[in-house]
Amino acid sequence: MGIKMVDISKKPEQYREAVASGEIRLKPETIKLIREGKTEKGDSLQIATLAGINGTKFTSWVIPLCHPIPVESTEVDIQIKDGSIVVTMKVIANSKTGVEMEALVATSIALLNIWDVVKKYEKDEEGQYPTTMISNIKVLRKVKEDVGSLRRA
Repeated sequence: MGIKMVDISKKPEQYREAVASGEIRLKPETIKLIREGKTEKGDSLQIATLAGINGTKFTSWVIPLCHPIPVESTEVDIQIKDGSIVVTMKVIANSKTGVEMEALVATSIALLNIWDVVKKYEKDEEGQYPTTMISNIKVLRKVKEDVGSLRRA
């Protein structure tokens, strides 16, 4: 049969919501630079926020079998922890298919942009990244409800 997109033409439009998160482990010195706003390329958290939002819009371009979805809202939460930064993305759409991939791609893209902004501070003497790591990317929650049954503010 080959590769094909799933046919969603007969599915009803429903309220879709997904929340995904992930984290990037960084050196304490790098976290300090981020907190103080002293990274050379700019504010890594603002850059990650914008990149994550764009990630929701471009998901179907980078995940070939993912349907283009009219994303209606993307919320970004970035928390600096001891030794890591946690990115959480919430994506909402009224669509025939879910937004989990959009939330996962957005999270991944945000984390990769943090890495890009701080990579010069993370390298060791040989130019390697022995401790920098992106991990724990996962869907925390997904919602699918009939549009008419919702009573949202």
